[in-house]
Amino acid sequence: MKKSLIALAVMAAAGAASAQSSVTLFGIVDAGLQWSKGSSGDVRFAVINSGYNSSRLGFRGTEDLGGGMAASFWLEAGVNNDNGSGQNTVGNSGLNNALSGGGLTFNRRSTVSLSGGWGELRIGRDYTPSFWNLTVFDPFGTNGSGTTATLQGGATGVNTVRASNSIGYFMPANIGGVYGQVQYAENELPNNTGPLIDSGRYLGFRVGYASGPFNVAFAAGRTDVPDVVGADNILAMNLGGSWDFGFLKLMGQLVMDRNTAGVDTNDGKGFLIGGLVPVGAGEIRLAYSQYKFDTPLGDPKVKKMAVGYVHNLSKRTAVYATLAHLKNSGGAAQAVNGNAVGAANDSSSAVDLGIRHSF
Repeated sequence: MKKSLIALAVMAAAGAASAQSSVTLFGIVDAGLQWSKGSSGDVRFAVINSGYNSSRLGFRGTEDLGGGMAASFWLEAGVNNDNGSGQNTVGNSGLNNALSGGGLTFNRRSTVSLSGGWGELRIGRDYTPSFWNLTVFDPFGTNGSGTTATLQGGATGVNTVRASNSIGYFMPANIGGVYGQVQYAENELPNNTGPLIDSGRYLGFRVGYASGPFNVAFAAGRTDVPDVVGADNILAMNLGGSWDFGFLKLMGQLVMDRNTAGVDTNDGKGFLIGGLVPVGAGEIRLAYSQYKFDTPLGDPKVKKMAVGYVHNLSKRTAVYATLAHLKNSGGAAQAVNGNAVGAANDSSSAVDLGIRHSF
């Protein structure tokens, strides 16, 4: 009888332990067709990935530690499902810890964390706070041909979207609608590196307020650039917001990029205004964005318009279409899909047609 009771107790304890932890496999496979054309006559047809959501394969898990504490991990790899390869990843400095793509790398996110009533402490490779407003308050979510022109601005570098070797803190949720985070990322270079010693270090924060249909946030991030290349530290700042009216979710951004030394090589400012309009089982996406570079030789400007439609076939599967047009002026040389074009002041257009499946 005693042995039976002990066995039952062990089984109950094992069941409780397994109920307190979980591991999930998840992912997105997004593929489509893209037709693009430049005003110079260049035409390109391609099979693309991530036209609506970024294709990925990931593993995440959490364990209840008791007392309101939890430990968790998140490993997420970008996937080029149009050719079967993994996406590139790179360290903060771009010098000592660059990794090539081709194989599967957890380039999108690779973190371990502790959380509780005090918030969350997260360590590893993660999104930067200064990037979040660019994707959260963009109707196209910084994917495909419709993504905002403000992401094609002057504050580009190894920490534009993500930072490796980072330590981040997230405020606990539901504190009167206020939320926020702060992140510091090291470059892990040795102290005998000379003028490159600060290369790639990042410090940023994001603070916002959300209540009902209203959401607004401000973010800023600084990336150190080595003096040896003649550039200066980059400061990226942005303000984003949205208001959901039910029939329309209005979204907007204001962006300002500065060199901390005051040199104009990376200075610029831009804005986006757009919205999401629910239509039956889908939604219409609309956006107009603009970015102007401030340089000693002039003020190159990029203007971009995009319209799209997403139709949900189920909770996990959707088809989408996007039409975008980009116009350069003042010597700007950007393309509608974010790549540089062959000549300054060229315009370009693109059409994306695709399907996304999540699991």
